[in-house]
Amino acid sequence: MARMCRRSSSIKKEFSENELEGLKIAFELLDRNQDGRVTPGELKIMLNNLGIDLSLEKAEEIIRTASHSGSDLIDQNDFLSFVKLIQQACPGDGDEDLSSDLKAAFEVFDNDRDGFITKEELKTAMEMIGEAVTDEQLDQVIRMADIDKDGRINYEEFVKMLTS
Repeated sequence: MARMCRRSSSIKKEFSENELEGLKIAFELLDRNQDGRVTPGELKIMLNNLGIDLSLEKAEEIIRTASHSGSDLIDQNDFLSFVKLIQQACPGDGDEDLSSDLKAAFEVFDNDRDGFITKEELKTAMEMIGEAVTDEQLDQVIRMADIDKDGRINYEEFVKMLTS
């Protein structure tokens, strides 16, 4: 048990508070049955909903790689460790590419092109990828990103949320 706590606290120190909050929400979305663990099947469903065709065998391989015990399940700490490993392995994008990617991502959420992502637009985007989210989860994302506290996310807030 003590080993688990050390692992938990040490990996959490690798992320900012905003990153941890976003990663917690991402983990909850992956964990469809909310049992605190992600299975290869849950990973496959999420990736398929995002348009990424992945075999169950490949999902099992990814989960085994991410699992500290090499099992077919990952917990939130395994997920955080795996995300950090991916971040370290990916070379930094050029500023121009990153800016273009962020703008495209923002536009996916901003359906009415008014320059803001509302709770309703966020919910619609999540439904498009087949993920049911609660009002509480949506409110959490908005609160986390909404620096000027106007109840919606503008482009600058969106960029800060994803890059901080």
